[in-house]
Amino acid sequence: MLIAFYKPFDVLSQFTRDVPTHHTLAEFGFGPGVYPIGRLDRDSEGLLLLSDEARWTDLLLNPKRAHPRTYHAQVEGLVEDSALLALRRGGLDLKDFRTRPCLATRLDTEPEHPPRSPPIRYRKSIPTTWLELTLTEGKNRQVRRMTATVGSPTLRLIRVAMGGLTISDLGLTPGKWRPLTPAEVQRLLA
Repeated sequence: MLIAFYKPFDVLSQFTRDVPTHHTLAEFGFGPGVYPIGRLDRDSEGLLLLSDEARWTDLLLNPKRAHPRTYHAQVEGLVEDSALLALRRGGLDLKDFRTRPCLATRLDTEPEHPPRSPPIRYRKSIPTTWLELTLTEGKNRQVRRMTATVGSPTLRLIRVAMGGLTISDLGLTPGKWRPLTPAEVQRLLA
């Protein structure tokens, strides 16, 4: 069984509560025996898959399989073409590894996402830019580290798709989840 969940901001991608004030997956009513396939950090939002079958982790997250994951990142400042090229080219030195090439585009209009609570910090004198990034690897805080390396720190990060499965097609809102249909599993693997 595969479950799609719209992980809200300020929720850890784990069931155990290490710190009493942190929110975890245990608060959302998943059945027994499921676990997250990968992670989204506490500050990130969006599509998180859970399953009771271990095989999905390798199918969806092993970098050798190059399974794409797409993110919308609201970053500080105006992103120059040279920064987009550096993201696309790969090879960014993030100290513990070098990034692989990825798809990186500047979004012309702000994407429609539910408001975040609390909202990102707003600075009148510093504009923000929305980027769409598609990666086939997923290291710890990788997107945030990549955008910071090219001079545009991430303010808000939302995973919007895995494979051909998008969070908008699923009709989920933050904190909601449901099992995937067989057709949705096929889109995920496409």
